[in-house]
Amino acid sequence: MRLQMSQQTVRLRQKWDVPRRWRPSPVSFLITLLAYLVLGLWWAQRDVSAGAVGWYTAAVWTLPLGTSVLGLWGGVRSARRVKYEATEFSDVPPISTDELVVVVPTIGRLDTYAALQRVVGSYDRFLPPHFTSVRIDIVIEEGCEARSQIAVLATTHSRVRLVEVPRGYRTANGTRFKARASHYAHERRIAEGEARRDVWILHMDDDTGVGADTAIILARFVAAQRAAGDEGLHLGQGVLTYPREYASNRIVWLADAIRPGCDISLFARSTGSGSPHAGLHGELLLVRASAEAAIGWDFGPRTIVEDATFALHFCERYPGRSGWFSARSYGASPSTVRDLIRQRERWMWGLLELVVDRSLPFRRRFLLIHNVSVWACAPLQHPLTVLALGLLIGDPYANPVHPMLVPLWGINVAFLVWLYWEGLKVNALASREHGRRWWEPIALVVLMPLFTLWEVVGVAGGLLRFLRRDESAFTVIAKSR
Repeated sequence: MRLQMSQQTVRLRQKWDVPRRWRPSPVSFLITLLAYLVLGLWWAQRDVSAGAVGWYTAAVWTLPLGTSVLGLWGGVRSARRVKYEATEFSDVPPISTDELVVVVPTIGRLDTYAALQRVVGSYDRFLPPHFTSVRIDIVIEEGCEARSQIAVLATTHSRVRLVEVPRGYRTANGTRFKARASHYAHERRIAEGEARRDVWILHMDDDTGVGADTAIILARFVAAQRAAGDEGLHLGQGVLTYPREYASNRIVWLADAIRPGCDISLFARSTGSGSPHAGLHGELLLVRASAEAAIGWDFGPRTIVEDATFALHFCERYPGRSGWFSARSYGASPSTVRDLIRQRERWMWGLLELVVDRSLPFRRRFLLIHNVSVWACAPLQHPLTVLALGLLIGDPYANPVHPMLVPLWGINVAFLVWLYWEGLKVNALASREHGRRWWEPIALVVLMPLFTLWEVVGVAGGLLRFLRRDESAFTVIAKSR
């Protein structure tokens, strides 16, 4: 028995080696900042007065500073959290007695089935050793394309339940798309008496799986809230990662490094501070069932970013009751550049719809308004835009109007580089072959201007659809792995 426990402890410690290694580091930020200061101050000292382009850059290049500072603050917070969770490692695997319900909405297409099959297997394998009660609800639309395959999948896993949303189902507020399916499953759980404090809902996407490390941290988080009693948190979220082996396109995978970078910075700061004013992700989102029952998902027909909408409603009803943890999910990055751009377009479009929603108090929307404004201005901030403007008006020099702007711009540039650099580290360590390959950091740095251009195209598309007041649409990209 002692030998068995020792072997189990060794395996768990090996799994904890990786989280220790992806603890955020300031090195890439500091190196980039130093290089920018040297070059920027040299440029600013030239005997060239600032023209129209200088005043333009003073506005658009300084705008992201608030977001950068908050992100860096979040990076410090997540580094401390990762260190704490690694230090608090216990030889006894945590087991939670609270009930865990994993909710996986899926569009049910054939090109998303392979990913769904992968992630359902991960829930069934890794979660039960750490939760005494686990159920997996796959939520599909009645008559979806892969309905028969998903039904077979449900029969091969005893913990899986198929929840089929009737074609004629309508919410009270006319909500559509993924939020409609989530609200149907939510209402069914309430009817079955599961809207209780000792039931937790783990929201996942149909391409987002878990590992043993995920289950350990989730169980610890839930156990901590039970111990805290009435003072416990009602919501937690961790880090979305994208392993190399699930990527169909390695260049797009590198471009997607910015997403875990945001999780360990901006989201760690916002959600980890108790109120997710910066929004939430729809996966690796752990919510107490009693809290979710008070909010639901019926946010109206124009909702296409239901996760961020839920976040602001949560802030209003349960301020100070959210937390951030270092658990990782394992998803797939977009298969093509076109899919990546369409994904960013939907996010920008949906977030713009949300920030102008006056049904939510301004104080709850303020941070999101700021962050979305910064993101919406990305097309105006890109160096190609500045260069084109300079050539157009005959003023090619982006000389700063004051040398003090150079350090501020340096912080913004260094933070952007840090997001990609640390995000790549997280994704590489989440991969089966741990660690970055020699060429990946080089390619990341060289291609970063291209990656930011792709982001700009997606943002511009979302902004255009918002301004035209297009009919709401929910884009679901292919997920073949």
